[in-house]
Amino acid sequence: MTVISCTPNEEELSLTLTAEFRASAHDVWDLWNDPRKLERWWGPPTYPATFTELQLVDGGRAAYFMTGPDGEKMGGQWDISAARPTSTIEFADFFADEQGNRSDSMPTTHTVVTISENDGVTQMVIRGQFDSVDGMRQLMEMGMAQGLSMAVEQIDAILAE
Repeated sequence: MTVISCTPNEEELSLTLTAEFRASAHDVWDLWNDPRKLERWWGPPTYPATFTELQLVDGGRAAYFMTGPDGEKMGGQWDISAARPTSTIEFADFFADEQGNRSDSMPTTHTVVTISENDGVTQMVIRGQFDSVDGMRQLMEMGMAQGLSMAVEQIDAILAE
């Protein structure tokens, strides 16, 4: 099943990905809550993520880096504003240096993840909100929509284990 749609909308300054899985909401939540599982799908296959911190709670944070095919490392961090097990995660996602300092040259994405289960199928919606058209375009040109779709496509294999 996996990705149903991945739609950027400049008028709303948003990118919305909708995916469905033949799994429980608990199992889909666990893909976000378990750093080893999250590493296996967060980021496109050619840029795997390594999470060095994950506190999926209100006021928590996640720190990670993605490693490119040439060994280049790009850091990221989430400042988590809300985490409701099996249903909702809200966080600011931004590029960061090794000390966790926010990059001034890259935009922040305000992300809301909603997870809902109906008759054995769980829908996950990831909606990224941008502060400006320029910031959104910058991330879209870097391949954010394609990368997110590729990342989520990896989830079915993890859930099948």
